[in-house]
Amino acid sequence: MGYRSFSKFRCIVIVFSLLALIFQTGCWSKDEIEDLSIIVGMGLDMANETKLEEKLDKRRTNYRKKDNVTYTLQIVDKQSEARSGDAKSDTSAKPYLNVSETGDSLFEMIREFSSRLERPIIGHHLKVIIINESLSRRYDMNNLLSFMLRDNDIRLNCLVVMSSGIAREVLEAKGRSIIPAFRLFGMSDNRYRTYKILPPMSLIKLEGKMNSKSSYLLQNVIAVDGEVEFSGAAVVKGKSQKFRGRLNEEELIGVTWLRGDGKGGAVKSYDQKTKELITYELKTMKSKIVPHIEGSKISFHVNIETEGRIIEEWLVTNEPVDAKFLSKAEQTVEKEINRLIKLGLNKIQKEYKTDVVGFGTRLSIKHPKVWKKVKEDWDEEFSRVHITYDVKVKITETGTKQGH
Repeated sequence: MGYRSFSKFRCIVIVFSLLALIFQTGCWSKDEIEDLSIIVGMGLDMANETKLEEKLDKRRTNYRKKDNVTYTLQIVDKQSEARSGDAKSDTSAKPYLNVSETGDSLFEMIREFSSRLERPIIGHHLKVIIINESLSRRYDMNNLLSFMLRDNDIRLNCLVVMSSGIAREVLEAKGRSIIPAFRLFGMSDNRYRTYKILPPMSLIKLEGKMNSKSSYLLQNVIAVDGEVEFSGAAVVKGKSQKFRGRLNEEELIGVTWLRGDGKGGAVKSYDQKTKELITYELKTMKSKIVPHIEGSKISFHVNIETEGRIIEEWLVTNEPVDAKFLSKAEQTVEKEINRLIKLGLNKIQKEYKTDVVGFGTRLSIKHPKVWKKVKEDWDEEFSRVHITYDVKVKITETGTKQGH
């Protein structure tokens, strides 16, 4: 290699080395995580129901506002995490901090937190938004979530749930090692264990429901003394986008069978003759909604199929587990599922007049011309249509118990 070629090669190496050093410096606009207040949970309540007004009013506020909404943020307390490794630290310190503000603009309130916290807040890691049902009964969901949907800092995959009590209380925990927002987000993954938990409703899915003015269900959560539980579901009416009512656990199970979107769960029934317990654990659940048109009349038939196993039975010990027993058990389970479906269907169709199952969706696919005529007032039309259903249970396993 000649001297000139070597010099040229050396220059190229030096240039690329300098460029590599520049690009390895990381992000120029980075913010240290210790210098940020990371939001993991949000709670929205009626201002007059949180009992925080007196405390909040003691702080001097110099801007015009109406006390409509109490906005609560759950922030990961990095300082408490740092203290947890110190033997002299306060063992009662919780790994999170809840702060609340009352007003009428969520954006204004979130900026108001900047005058109370030493670190700027970011919503990149938001896990859950909890909306109090009283607030949703008064204000439509579009208004309550408008700021979240427009804010670039908030990810659209966060979970949205409804609280039948104070949302702020859902963001409290008994223990010192639990961050309530993480707990709620993790609980939604337990759908494979019970069909009392709805498919997660993310903010982006909810935006689609709101834009199409569809009725839908939100997971209902209750809080008592720092402990939370998923219990039933909140019904939001499509046209108004406001809270319409609540399904209890049995009604929710019935609606889940109609939708066919359960991942796991148990059906507890009782033998017709002995009145003893038979518990069926489902492995699969399928539902097919078939619309029928006769003149101007709309009707639906729902075919529901499930396979599973007998996981528990309190019958006579020496009764053989044979084909006769299985047939009888299948009929018993089918009867119970029919009872649950009747409860759920009556509540959503006759009382709430809200199609949260998807009958309208099936009608729009199979009969688009008919759907075009009724879609503007579908919930009202849905309350009048005739719906039948058929349940077929197949027991494929009986556990380790053998026949005699």
